[in-house]
Amino acid sequence: MTSRERFAAAMARRAVDRVPMDLGATSLTGISAGCQERLCDYLGIRGEAQPSNSGVDERILLWAGTDFRSVGGIVPLAGPLARVVSERENVDCWGVRRRLVGGYWEIVESPLEGATVEDLRAFPWPSPAVDGRLLDRWREDAKRLRGEGRFVVVGEHPVFGILELGCWMCGYGDFLARIAADADFVRAFFDRYFAIQMEVVEQYYSALAGYLDLTMSGDDFGMQTGPLISPSAFRALVAPYFAERIKRTKTLACCLYWHHTCGSVVALLDDIIACGVDILNPIQTSAAGMNPADLKSRYGDRIAFWGAVDVQDLMRTADPGTVTREVTRLVRALGNGGGYVLAPAHNIQDDVPAENVVAMVNSARANGA
Repeated sequence: MTSRERFAAAMARRAVDRVPMDLGATSLTGISAGCQERLCDYLGIRGEAQPSNSGVDERILLWAGTDFRSVGGIVPLAGPLARVVSERENVDCWGVRRRLVGGYWEIVESPLEGATVEDLRAFPWPSPAVDGRLLDRWREDAKRLRGEGRFVVVGEHPVFGILELGCWMCGYGDFLARIAADADFVRAFFDRYFAIQMEVVEQYYSALAGYLDLTMSGDDFGMQTGPLISPSAFRALVAPYFAERIKRTKTLACCLYWHHTCGSVVALLDDIIACGVDILNPIQTSAAGMNPADLKSRYGDRIAFWGAVDVQDLMRTADPGTVTREVTRLVRALGNGGGYVLAPAHNIQDDVPAENVVAMVNSARANGA
């Protein structure tokens, strides 16, 4: 089977020659620079790196047999608040201040913490206008990939999730408390951001229309122990905006919709499916209630699964034999009858041994579903 045939069969819940695999194809299933370097050394891959759109060396993607390639990304917007503070600190177009800690930009200041609805109206929001040259480049990338016909073409998410941006701009504690006690503020924030979000969505998918097989969004609705907000709050506050974004995206792009939400979201899955999500990622099996066999049994006829290879513990600390056995178990649990793409349950970090990445790939190659 070709990559495109394999994915199409899996999504149609038909048998495949091996489980479709995504190792490093997207911004949410990637591999850290340090792990890439060690993996190349281990595999004997020499010479200058060939970065793909996701930042992972194309030679690693080819070695792994990754069935997907991504195009596009988060759209940079112009706004009066964006500035560089120092080499290790910046403020983005939303006014969120971040500091480089290790390899990640961590939030250190949220501009709307303690804000009022009047403050939302006065806030200097960024312009939703997307650079046409950037869209032209991304369209050409998508057109080339689709024309080559080798890989499944994935459109990266162009905008941040509506819940996560509220948490970033107001601070997690502030915004989550408002979800529980100040729905008027939350709806006012969502209304303002949603207008920007949808203008970007319109431009982005109009440019990429006809070239994508699926597209992504990311918005974490879960944490380790359960959903980040109650199911009733999700239905009342988040779902109307989320569903409308998905509906318009599918109308423009005519492709499958893949949503990334970390954590335990089993309590929200019926609502997530009702919003129009076709594929759930990352399947954080270490979180409460996210048992692969149970998810497949309860929801496998209504939603496909993408991910599930644990990066919190398994890939970091287990030996290659254990990784092999766990990947085999996941393929049997989630891939039985199709509907599964094997991938890490988030980006693989620097502390993952190269041997375990190889074990994951070899086990995936050996397992059909």
